[in-house]
Amino acid sequence: MSHVTVINEHAHLQQVVSGHHHLTADEPVTAGGSDAGFGATELLLASLGSCAAVAVRRHAAQRQWTLGKVTVGVRWSRNEGGEEHIERRLSFGRPLSEPQKLELLKVVEQAPISALLAHGVRIQSAILE
Repeated sequence: MSHVTVINEHAHLQQVVSGHHHLTADEPVTAGGSDAGFGATELLLASLGSCAAVAVRRHAAQRQWTLGKVTVGVRWSRNEGGEEHIERRLSFGRPLSEPQKLELLKVVEQAPISALLAHGVRIQSAILE
């Protein structure tokens, strides 16, 4: 189980805490924030990219494949019809065979955050007294 606490004391600036880890989240100036940290969409994309990088690294290690540097670029966009789309691009510091590339693409599709977004998750909200 994962747990994160978000503390917002004014405007859009927020402190995100998980255990002993802290980061700052904010909105861009164009959205009324001060651009002092990652926006909510960037945090979601970072989760997706981080999960993919770890998944391919683990999978490759089990097969003794050398990947070199793993880079995952993730971009969210909305087309003219209003449909949202996430594009994920992976690159590796070492050359891979076509079968290895195909296998790693399957791995990222099955990674936990990818699966969560693809299949959806029920979100339950409550206000505490």
